[in-house]
Amino acid sequence: MRILVTGGTGQLGRPVVERLRAAGEEVRVLSRRAAPGVVPGDLRTGRGIDSAVAGVDVVVHCATDFFGRETDFARTLVEAARWAGGAHLVYVSIVGVDRVPLGYYRAKLETEEFLAASGLPVTIQRATQFHALVRTLFAGAARLPVVPVPRVSFQPVDVRDVAGRLAELALGDPAGRAEDFGGPEVLVAAELAQAVVEASGRRRRIVPVSVPGEAFRAYAGGGHLAPEHLDGKITFAEYLAEQADAGVLRYRKR
Repeated sequence: MRILVTGGTGQLGRPVVERLRAAGEEVRVLSRRAAPGVVPGDLRTGRGIDSAVAGVDVVVHCATDFFGRETDFARTLVEAARWAGGAHLVYVSIVGVDRVPLGYYRAKLETEEFLAASGLPVTIQRATQFHALVRTLFAGAARLPVVPVPRVSFQPVDVRDVAGRLAELALGDPAGRAEDFGGPEVLVAAELAQAVVEASGRRRRIVPVSVPGEAFRAYAGGGHLAPEHLDGKITFAEYLAEQADAGVLRYRKR
């Protein structure tokens, strides 16, 4: 099977490529940055996309955009896939895009709807927040004398676990909206913040706080969680223990 992975040099794309190649599949890696083994192409302009999609059976769309162009990227892929004969598109979305009123989530939902209406064979996989994102959220706050954390929970998932699911979906039949994929634990923010602080070698007081706003109300209500799908295997604590760059969270004594 010939498979194209957009964003194949990124945080999620890399392990997806590794999983597919380990399964013996022929994989093309799409990136706008030139590099050995990479097919050059730019979803922002469309440059090189037709050539990248030509002849592939599946496109795993791991590239994303935080500046309102998510659906435009998908539109570029769909147009190229139509010309190429209708490759199966596997799209990575986020649990709660239909429940949490954030701009990026709305863009993801709009893209889901666009793909579902495209007429092409499509699989949409929603996943909970990645470990790295949750770590980043609390790493900055861990530099403060007192660490305020919202009264919400998270269900962080490892990109390697998500990559495994995406590889399975890419090798299977189009599934439309697949079942949500969640991390192995639902933990309150204070627990996660404490784990990050301890990994940094610091001592900090963790203070749960209520945060106003519609989005945080949705988070507090669990709109971004999938507790019935504890699918991932790698816990947040295990992820933190593996980080070779844990020192970036530590004070540097002069």
